[in-house]
Amino acid sequence: MSAANSLADRSVAELARLLEHPAIWRGRSAARAEVLPTGCAAFDACLPGRGWPRTGLIEILVSRFGVGELYLLFPALAALTRRPAARWCVWVAPPLEPYAPALSAHGAVLERMLVVRPSGQGGNPQRGPESLWAFEQTLGSGASDIALAWATRSPRARAIRRLQLAAEHGKSLGVLFRPLRAARESSAAVLRVAVEPNLDGARVTLLKSRGGARGSIDVRWMDGWSTPGS
Repeated sequence: MSAANSLADRSVAELARLLEHPAIWRGRSAARAEVLPTGCAAFDACLPGRGWPRTGLIEILVSRFGVGELYLLFPALAALTRRPAARWCVWVAPPLEPYAPALSAHGAVLERMLVVRPSGQGGNPQRGPESLWAFEQTLGSGASDIALAWATRSPRARAIRRLQLAAEHGKSLGVLFRPLRAARESSAAVLRVAVEPNLDGARVTLLKSRGGARGSIDVRWMDGWSTPGS
């Protein structure tokens, strides 16, 4: 019996090691994956694992850049840049200059922020392919916890797939901001969210969520990222 028990123990240990391999998929494993709280309990409740995915590509679709969509990410930026072994938070060709006082006020560590401005066409790097290339390289490098990029033109489906794979390889969270019209297109992103401004905040709609809910919630930006009445 002792030999049989020893063999069983080794088999269990070997199976446990096998299941830890990143290439192995296990049913319902997404619910147990590491997540980042959004800062809004009602929004967290709609997401698989109750938060932003820790790795992978997400898309945030807006009617125009600068409508307050970064409020969605302030808690995640603060959490990631305050980690003991924090990697970089990379902004790839942002259309607007990141406002350091606001980031600091929401708890982000500015020393872990890095802005990348690849050369582009006509002085607008976010319009050319260079920014997506830089975004992909950043995600796959393993040097960043989170990387943000903006696309005014619709990337090809294959390019989106490459970004998703790069984020998985680098164990990074990629955030791609796109125009709202992109909601009609398919995407390999693990999560897609539309943000439409209203009087004192925005309506956030889940367009795609692997294992999560669908629908919209109204949020307000007053006093940070919070739900109405909170």
